[in-house]
Amino acid sequence: MNPEQKPSVEQVFGMMRKTMGSVPSAIEKAVAVDEGLLYEHLHSRAYAMPNEGALDEETRTLIYLASALAASSKACIQAMANKARMQGIAPEKVLETVRIVRFALATKVLGDAEPVFEALLKK
Repeated sequence: MNPEQKPSVEQVFGMMRKTMGSVPSAIEKAVAVDEGLLYEHLHSRAYAMPNEGALDEETRTLIYLASALAASSKACIQAMANKARMQGIAPEKVLETVRIVRFALATKVLGDAEPVFEALLKK
C-alpha cells in the first residue's frame, strides 16, 4: 500500500461500519496500540480478496463465516454475521453455511478418532 494512497483510520472505520455495521472492537483496540496493524490487516485482506477476484462478495462472506466458525473466532463470527446481515444474504444460506461447518467438524472428530477405532477392533 502506497503511503500517499493510505486511507485514514477513520476512513477505514467508516468503510467497516458501512459493510459490517460496526468496527470490531479488536480492530479498534489494535489500532489504539499500533495503527500499523490496521494497515497490515488491510494489506492481507487485499491479498486474500482482491477487487477482481474469482468469487463474488456473498460467497466470500460465507466462506469467511465458515472459516471463523471452524476456528472458533468469536470476533470474526460476529463481524461476518453482521456483514451477512448488511449484505442481505438469505438466512437459508447463512444457516446452510453453519450446517456445513457443523458437519465438517463432526467428520473431523470421526477422522481424528481413527486410532481409537483401530484399537477397539484389535480386541
